[in-house]
Amino acid sequence: MIRMFHVYKNYPNKIQALRDINIHIKKGEFVFLVGPTGAGKSTFLKLIYRGIVPTKGQVIVDGINIARLKPSYIPYLRRNIGIIFQDFKLLYDRTVYENISFGLKAIGATNFEIKQQVKKVLNLVGLEHKKKIKPHLLSGGEQQKLCIARAIANEPLILLTDEPTGNLDPYTSWEIMKLLFHINIRGTTIIMASHDKLMIDKAKKRIIRVERGRIIEDIQRGIY
Repeated sequence: MIRMFHVYKNYPNKIQALRDINIHIKKGEFVFLVGPTGAGKSTFLKLIYRGIVPTKGQVIVDGINIARLKPSYIPYLRRNIGIIFQDFKLLYDRTVYENISFGLKAIGATNFEIKQQVKKVLNLVGLEHKKKIKPHLLSGGEQQKLCIARAIANEPLILLTDEPTGNLDPYTSWEIMKLLFHINIRGTTIIMASHDKLMIDKAKKRIIRVERGRIIEDIQRGIY
């Protein structure tokens, strides 16, 4: 599903964000990406959805070498990748329903398809009864659930999450994690950057530890 071969990423300020990354993440895996701030976790995620390209090496996503991908094909790659941000990035002037339907319209879904899919994902995250209200009226946990619903509305093969529980209380964080586990069981590959030691230890999933741009540990069903 996702492979990286001798990947390096240097930024213009001469900071080397990633160094000699070699990794294979299989279809359907749930992987925690851990490490201190500035370790390279966000850069790792950006490479997968082609937010950036590697300075050196190969990044293969679902059989596609993203460094060689023409700009016109990037939107097609991203249709198979859902992204959940820590800061939500919701459309606060639109309703819950419209936040999800917006992306589906952009890829050419019909009105019938949009209606069916929005209902499906809102039921999954438990927000169907709040579809007509605007995001600022939701709690932090509900806003994150809306982000998840939006990210999976197109049924992506891969879901990337960058600190999705970072601003939530422990109970709400675990509710979000159970939702992500459920999505993973349905076949979606999930890569989650996180600092939440208690949650990661409880989950007992694969852990990739990054420090100073290098992978220093990769363990199955690990403890952070």
